[in-house]
Parts: sequence; C-alpha cells; structure tokens
Amino acid sequence: MSVKLIENAVGRMVPTEINGQEAIPYMGVGKFIPKKRKYNSYISTNAEFPADGNKKVKNLKEALQKAGLANGMRISTHHHFRDGDLLANMVFDIAHEMGVKDLIWFPSAAFPCHEHLIPYLEDGTISRIEGSMNGPLGKYCSEGKMKGVAVLRSHGGRYQAIQDGEVHIDIAVIGVACADPFGNANGLNGKSASGLLGFALADSQFADKVIVATDNMVAFPCVPWQIQGNYVDFTVEMDQIGIPEKIVSGTTQITKSPDRLLIAELTARFCEEAGIIKDGFSFQAGAGGTSLAIGKFFGRIMKEKGIKARFARGGSNKYLVQMLEEGLVEYILDGQTFDLEGVRSMRENSNHVWTSPFTSYNYHSKGNFAGMVDVAILGATEVDVNFNANVVTHSDGYLLHGIGGWQNCLFSKTVILPIPLFRNRIPVVRDEVTTICGPGELIDVIITERGIAINPLRKDLFRKLKESNLPIKSIHELKREAEEICGIMEKCVLSDEIVAAIKWVDGTVIDVVRKVL
Repeated sequence: MSVKLIENAVGRMVPTEINGQEAIPYMGVGKFIPKKRKYNSYISTNAEFPADGNKKVKNLKEALQKAGLANGMRISTHHHFRDGDLLANMVFDIAHEMGVKDLIWFPSAAFPCHEHLIPYLEDGTISRIEGSMNGPLGKYCSEGKMKGVAVLRSHGGRYQAIQDGEVHIDIAVIGVACADPFGNANGLNGKSASGLLGFALADSQFADKVIVATDNMVAFPCVPWQIQGNYVDFTVEMDQIGIPEKIVSGTTQITKSPDRLLIAELTARFCEEAGIIKDGFSFQAGAGGTSLAIGKFFGRIMKEKGIKARFARGGSNKYLVQMLEEGLVEYILDGQTFDLEGVRSMRENSNHVWTSPFTSYNYHSKGNFAGMVDVAILGATEVDVNFNANVVTHSDGYLLHGIGGWQNCLFSKTVILPIPLFRNRIPVVRDEVTTICGPGELIDVIITERGIAINPLRKDLFRKLKESNLPIKSIHELKREAEEICGIMEKCVLSDEIVAAIKWVDGTVIDVVRKVL
C-alpha cells in the first residue's frame, strides 16, 4: 500500500488513506470532534412491501438475489453464534456459486469456524474483511495474503462507523433464533438461542437491504422483538443457522491455575482496599477464567460487607446471573450472552437488560454507559512501560484476536488489566507493544502474579494504597522481573507492508498491523 504515512498522537506511523478511503490519524483521547451529520439510509415505502406483512422467501439464495447481490458489495453478518456460526459461511457459499466477486465481508467478529472462507479470499469471491478476526483468518491476513487492507474496530467503533457513513452496508444478513415472517426477531427462543442481538442493531437500521434468517419461524408477532421487522426486507426459514453446542463458546469456567487465581485474588483485594467495592458500585468483567474468578471474589467481599452493586455490565454468564438472583447485583446490563444460563436469565429476569453497542459504547453519541462503570476488568496480549496495551496481535506480530468492546471499556472510571507477567516464557510487559490498541492514559492498573503497577497518572490510587500490604511495584520493576525470568525478548521484525488498520473508538487510526516476514 503506497500511501502517505504520518505520525499520530501515540507516535505510530499510519496511513492517510485505507482501501481508497480517507483515513484520519489518531489525535488523542477526545481530540477528534467531527462536524458533520450522521448517515441516513434510503427511504422505504410500504407500497413496495406485502400488505399482509409476509416477507418470507423460499431460501437464502433467493433472498440474496432479491437483495441484488453483486460484485464489490459490502456484506455484513454478526457473531452472536460465535464459533457455532453457519450462516456467514452459507452466504459466501452462495456468492461463490453465483460467481459474484470482490465482496467485502463486514462481520462484527470472526471465529475459527470461518476458516471455511479462506478459499473464497484466495479465489476473489471475498476481497477483504473489515472486522475483528480470530485465529486462521488473522493468520492469513498477517501473512499478507488478503487482497485489501483489513480494518479492525471495537464493537462501539463498528456502530460509530456505520452511523457516521464511514461504512456503507449493501446487504445485512442477520441470523436469529426466532423470527416471524414480517422480520421481528429475537435471540431468546429456539434451538439456536444466543441471547440478545445488539451487534446486529446498526446493520438492521442502516443497511440498504436486510435479510433475517432463522431456524425457528413463528407466527406474527415474534415477541419480544430485539430486531424490528420494519427494518427488514426479506425473511428466510432454514434448517439450521448455528451449532448450539458451539454458540455458547469461550471460557465459561473459573480458572484452576494457581497463578491466575492469585491474580484474581489480588485484583479483588486491590478493588476492596482502593474503596472501589462499595454499596451501589458498578463493574464489568469478561467471561474468561480469570475474570470469572474475580467476579467470585467480588461476590465474597460483597457478602461479607453486606453490600450490593447497582449494576454489572455483561457479557453475562452463570456466575453473574447467580449474583443477580442472589441480590448481590441489582441489574445486569448485558451486551453479549456467554452461556445458556445467561439466555435463560434474559428471558426470565426483568432486571437482566438488553443493551447494544449504541447504548453501551458508541463514542459518537450523547454519552454512553462506559463512563458510568466504576471498574472494568479487561485482558491484554501485551502492555508497555507507558501503560499502552495491545489486544489484537502477539509479540510475534501475528494478528490473532479481535478488539471486541475492549477499547470502549477504557472509558470506565478505573481500568484494571489482570494479566500474567509472561506467557510461554514471553514477557507480557515490554518497552513498546507490538500494536497499540489503547493509549496508556486510559489504563490505570496492571495486576500480575508478581506485583501490581499503578499508572503514575492515578495519584489518587497511590494515596489510597499507601498503607497497603499489596505488592505495589513500578511498571519498570515488573518488566525487569519478567526479563530476569525469561530473558530480554527482541522486537519482532515486520515488513513495511500494512495488512490491517486499527481504528480508535472515534474512527481515527491508532495503529496498523504489518505483514509478518
């Protein structure tokens, strides 16, 4: 990609053009203030739709044909089915069969099951992917095999890009567990139940054509409706759109690793001693084994003190649901459902609330939920001595993970990264991260099994912890300890060729991923 590179606000050289479209370099937190109107989709009219509300067509191929599938279009899908997704693969099987070329796939995330699509990247059915990639697709991109430059955004950044007109979706294909012929849909009922459908909200609102596909078609009205049929052009009933046992994927069990349990315990103790765990506080933690352990330690402290949280931000899981049903948490504000207990709770508990990337994370809105969260517990593949963090690449330069809601959560009042000091004898704390996904000014605390580093900007936390027995160290001390154990790691050597761009929450480019040599 021979375009002009300029240095952005975190010192990374980034392009001013990506895939022929203007790109704005990252300017700093809160510095880019756009002065334009949001994108509006075409006006639809009832005159073009069935008066009886039945938008059902016989199969997915007919829906794509009626939607006008053609060369060069951008096709969006969502990832509520996670590694059990069948629908995205079917869409491109049909496109390949039809001889359509140069499609842009715009998923809310990709999973290892989408390795199926690599032959379509090779034969030109798909030209590039604009979405967080996981596993085989990330490796394929890292090796410079993709025709165009990948663009990775956070969940909130994806909504922002669609509403702002940065991304135009030609056809959105939304897979749902339950729908009626009109297009009202939810993810709560049926054999492919995945919880809520927030990641497909913007697609339904702004795409030129919207297809809802389900393996559980019910008579009108499908209630509750998480996707409104008034946005939908065509509905399709299929035999199977997801593999149930893989829909609920990822780590849903508390870690048994002694090191990870120690990190979890230190994190909970830190929050207790810093005064974060108090009556009416709020928190967000993921569904990984360490995060689940932290939630368990939080619950123990809350029971001992007789306090409860006002709300918890999900990803929901059985442990968070248990806290809700025990009265330790008043509300779950759920963004993604990680297990069947989360799906059940969403159906049954009125205080288990659906959210979307618009309400939770969209940076170009009149405020969002992120800044109201007292503490966010997040992960990272690397951090550096300036507290910058990486979640998409490893220290060898390979792009193997998506951003998810990680960037958006950095606006919480306190951001903690509980991470091991090293993985596979590779230090996690480095002089400089391979890829900057989040600026250090927004990351407050690094907690490892060998010590806790507080960002020097958080003088208030230093004051609160000055009498603590917790192992408080500088970030440089943690780095030295890791190197004493593992040795000093050389920085990976990468090509000049840019294979992916990392967008910040406001649509600016915070960093790029370069081809692995």
